[in-house]
Amino acid sequence: MSPAARKSPRTRGPSSYTRLHDHRRSPRTPPSTVPVSPAGRDPLPLAGRTLLVTGVSRRIGIGHAIACRAADYGASIVAHHYRPHDASQPWGADDIDAVMDSIRSHLVGPARLVDIPADLAAPGEPARVVEHAAAAAGHLDALVCNQAMSSPDGSLSEMTEAVLDAHWAVDARASILLAQAFAAQEGFASPAPSGSARRRGSIVFLTSGQGLGPLPGEIAYAAAKAAIAGLTPTISEELIDAGITVNTVNPGPVDTGYVTEADREATAVMFPQGRWGEPDDAARLITWLLTDEARWITGQVINSEGGFARWRPLTAAPRRRRTCAPCMPHPTARPATPTHFDRNFRIDPEPRRF
Repeated sequence: MSPAARKSPRTRGPSSYTRLHDHRRSPRTPPSTVPVSPAGRDPLPLAGRTLLVTGVSRRIGIGHAIACRAADYGASIVAHHYRPHDASQPWGADDIDAVMDSIRSHLVGPARLVDIPADLAAPGEPARVVEHAAAAAGHLDALVCNQAMSSPDGSLSEMTEAVLDAHWAVDARASILLAQAFAAQEGFASPAPSGSARRRGSIVFLTSGQGLGPLPGEIAYAAAKAAIAGLTPTISEELIDAGITVNTVNPGPVDTGYVTEADREATAVMFPQGRWGEPDDAARLITWLLTDEARWITGQVINSEGGFARWRPLTAAPRRRRTCAPCMPHPTARPATPTHFDRNFRIDPEPRRF
């Protein structure tokens, strides 16, 4: 495909996939010529496999980091994105062509990149995304549900049916239906073989830290993410006989480009490692769960927060509010703490009032 064709305008909509295409192959060393390390670890543990990862719309986001690291491990990537969501948020939308070009630069040997725009809240879209991804790739070996709705949200007193339903549709329902469609692929129809080859697929959901502390002002988000964490053992049980492992990751507080120096100073006491999480911190764990090294792990909810101490009181900071990127869980202080800090990045010298 010519560069001009790749830069052509895209149409988007619930059933529009006009931009589903293969990107150019990387000139990196083919997997067959890369030796296994002396420790016996394959440097390309995902070679020959295809991963569908949702919510890949910003170069500074977790979805992009997952796609890049999986590509570094040899995987072919199907990247879902929904740019209109980011365009409606304070941080704005990224250039999707630039996002895909960045992922393409990580591809190894014959690995390919396909991207699919879709609104996963629309009826039937999760199944259609998996269908188109599988048709383009031949078969999907792994699924990472990284999509999330960021706002609007609110406290219990201001919650509405519409907001609850919107978060449920994106943060929970879409992930469940993506997993359903992924497991329905023909390659998983027969019973899984015994022995080390038993695992034939893997799913990773993303949740937040709602089980470790409160998320003030995020009733809808916390409810939907809690549903995914709570369903993990059940979905794992249903799919293990097909050879599919299912796990959920809470990536902890991750800086996706909105954290200022004032923010860092105010929250420094909460981060014993001296920094916020980075997108690749989450990507390292999530991508590892897709490899054979993690074949024995299923049904788990894993908190990866770098020692984040949400119970420590904040340093006083100027009153302000900032809304963060989707699926980036953030610190919350106990109600008795004199300062208030939630995932929507509101730092107040006094508790929030509505």
